[in-house]
Amino acid sequence: MPKCSICGKGISFGHNVSHSNRKTGRTWKANIRKVNAVVDGSKQKIAVCSRCLRDGKVTRAV
Repeated sequence: MPKCSICGKGISFGHNVSHSNRKTGRTWKANIRKVNAVVDGSKQKIAVCSRCLRDGKVTRAV
């Protein structure tokens, strides 16, 4: 299951609700990216959500 290694965001669960109010299960998947980042001074490939990338919680390795 894809999960952000910074904030732990993963799959969320809920319902599709039709016009007649019937409910069926559905999932929302987090926008997970695999990036090369600096972790504890070394370059490492980690899975990070786009929110953490945008907020600057991850320093990308060059």
